[in-house]
Amino acid sequence: MTLEVSVIIPTFNRRPMVVEAIQSVLVQREVRFELIVVDDGSTDGTPGAVEETLENATAPVRYIRTERRGVAAARNLGVEAAAAPWIGFLDSDDLWKPEKLSRQLAHLHDHREHRISQCNELWIRNGRRVNPGLRHLKHAGDIFVKSLRTCLISPSAVIMQTDLFRDLGGFDETMTAAEDYDLWLRILLRHEAGLLKETLVTRRAGHGDQLSATVPAIDRFRILALAKLLAAPELTGAKRIATAEVLAEKSRLYARGLQRRKRDASLYDEIAQRAEHNWARDCDPTLAVILAEIQRRNRQEALPASLH
Repeated sequence: MTLEVSVIIPTFNRRPMVVEAIQSVLVQREVRFELIVVDDGSTDGTPGAVEETLENATAPVRYIRTERRGVAAARNLGVEAAAAPWIGFLDSDDLWKPEKLSRQLAHLHDHREHRISQCNELWIRNGRRVNPGLRHLKHAGDIFVKSLRTCLISPSAVIMQTDLFRDLGGFDETMTAAEDYDLWLRILLRHEAGLLKETLVTRRAGHGDQLSATVPAIDRFRILALAKLLAAPELTGAKRIATAEVLAEKSRLYARGLQRRKRDASLYDEIAQRAEHNWARDCDPTLAVILAEIQRRNRQEALPASLH
């Protein structure tokens, strides 16, 4: 059987939810897919529940257990094992409609210019439907600038070429949070995104183990992602100016938060100033130095490992 899509579900200590996520993949229609579940060191009985759920699967399935390394590493490990030309990610707290893969593949067949595409989502928070704000509405085409302030791609809605993911090095495993924001921006700098406007994903939120509830100061990882972009030589013109502008905004906001907590904000004040006055035009030697300092401080923060 020639596979079309490799589906990757990373999980950690979400036994009931991951079983539901797996079941929503196994009922996908009219698509030749494989399912790869990467268990990032669960301790809540997930292994037995996953193995039981996969036992009678008719599609090829793999269950990979690893030590605790975080969601970026778990997704990357899944892609390493992938055998299909397309990959789809599903977070372990989300669900797919049965026609999700088939509809997206058909859309990609009709829009061969896109190497990455997504669909719309239904948002559920604490068991109740909520409507996303206007800033979260998805778009097709060149959405790089729109995605700088708000992450407009979500992992559970994406299908992308496996080679594209591998060529860009996948998710940055040093990032405890915002690793998806970082990857999408690196992709969108070079490629337009497709959009199937059908709602084919249920995105579930509100549970206490989400990154937004467990990782403090997520914006410092977005600042890191933007600084990494500014160090890329292919970031030029209007896109470079926009990236520097958003980096300055986020750095000032983060600096104000540090000041309220009586902490040193000088690094982020300097980032804001240099982003506006230096880095909007080109890279200078200070960018590499400051980028390394952001990374060093992030490593020192001793944050809890990311949940997924």
